[in-house]
Amino acid sequence: MRKYVLTLFFAFCCLSLMAKADKQTVVLACDLHCQGCCDKIMKNIAFEKGVKDLQCDLANKEVLLTYDAAKTDLPTLLKAFERIGKPATIKARLAPKDDASPRGPKAAKQDTDAVTGASSTE
Repeated sequence: MRKYVLTLFFAFCCLSLMAKADKQTVVLACDLHCQGCCDKIMKNIAFEKGVKDLQCDLANKEVLLTYDAAKTDLPTLLKAFERIGKPATIKARLAPKDDASPRGPKAAKQDTDAVTGASSTE
């Protein structure tokens, strides 16, 4: 019995590690006018297959989207934005976060700079 429990535990750990590797995060530029626009995105895009996290930033007119690349792809998600009348374009692709190490805003900025090719002069 102990052997089976250990085998199941090992399989569960392997599957959870593989699931983390498939997560992709992108920042999308979207024409957001009001809170109603954000609500429309949250109500529709959040339920698309593979979407893991969705955050709207009305002030910067951006949407932070985390999705499972094994279940969907970015062109499919962009088509979903078009279907609801809110076309979006890719602003930046963020590197996957390592859950083991705490990361602050400085590390997030470095990830964005690495994707866009900008250099920070802090």
